Amino acid sequence: MSRSDRPAALPPGTTIGILGGGQLGRMTVVAASQLGYRCHIFCQSPDEPAAQIAPQTTIAAFTDTGALDSFAANIDVATLEFENIPLSSVEYVEARAPVRPSSRALAVAQDRIKEKDFITAAGIATAPYRAVASRAELTDAVADLGTPAVLKTVRLGYDGKGQIRIDRDTDLDQAWAQSGTDASIGGAILEGFVDFEREISVIAARGIDGAMTSYVPVENRHANHILDTTIVPAPISGELAATATDIARRLAEKLDLVGLLAVEMFVSQDQGILVNEIAPRPHNSGHWTIDACAVSQFEMLVRAVCGLPLGSTERDADATMRNLIGSDVEDWQSYLTDPTAHLHLYGKSDVRPGRKMGHVTWLTPRALP
Repeated sequence: MSRSDRPAALPPGTTIGILGGGQLGRMTVVAASQLGYRCHIFCQSPDEPAAQIAPQTTIAAFTDTGALDSFAANIDVATLEFENIPLSSVEYVEARAPVRPSSRALAVAQDRIKEKDFITAAGIATAPYRAVASRAELTDAVADLGTPAVLKTVRLGYDGKGQIRIDRDTDLDQAWAQSGTDASIGGAILEGFVDFEREISVIAARGIDGAMTSYVPVENRHANHILDTTIVPAPISGELAATATDIARRLAEKLDLVGLLAVEMFVSQDQGILVNEIAPRPHNSGHWTIDACAVSQFEMLVRAVCGLPLGSTERDADATMRNLIGSDVEDWQSYLTDPTAHLHLYGKSDVRPGRKMGHVTWLTPRALP
């Protein structure tokens, strides 16, 4: 695309609509304000983290077309804060204002079967999988893939929700009933178990003009199916890092995505890479970029959706990021006395087990290659 063919950048002072009011939206509002943009949050409660600090909010159900009309009329571009938004709602806004990334990217990312089909069609490896629409199909899928395996809802699952491990002695009737799977959430998918060495992720950015950049691959360590710690950079070979980066960029390009794409991957015991999931938004594993990079993932999202130059993804330091989950947040004062800690709290008043309340990032001098 030549310079003259590029869509005009949205100047500071224009309004970015954000569908979703969680902590990812909150941190996007902060980054946008630093560049002079206004944000308008569409969410369900005025107490959601992003709604607490945004200059404009619409509090309504995602299915409220009147509220969506008003929202779309008062923004210059919209973006996604999380992917569990009704696709029809995003398409409704998209008919009235630019949405970046598009509803097409969301349609792929919020449906695990479409997601896996898209990734494999791109020639990229995933865990073996089978679509499961009924209890009878679960029996066939288990016989085909073997055990252990993981039964997942096609839609609405995250942080381990909607996932059941299937072993040789698992009661399949009970597992199917426990999954709560029905046609309204698209059925289920059975994935073969991956004996992986580590989990990594890459966050890629793509601009309106097709320009791309990405952050260094990081390692993610989980506790109770929730991201606990991110290690920056991932302790993998340069060859593996290049392969993981190429995968993320290829997927972003094939989606024709404008914005951010987070790609979670497994490094297998034989040093292969399998893609686990994709997310067309900022990602928990990229929070370290706020403190370690000149351009954070949140600023990068703002730059991409507004048509600005993407900026540098180079980091000034290595990092360790830890989520504060549930009662972990009660130690917040201790982090303020640690001169190496960077504390970020999300403004959530209700402390619940498994709820992400904030994160802490520690920086260390960047290791020599």
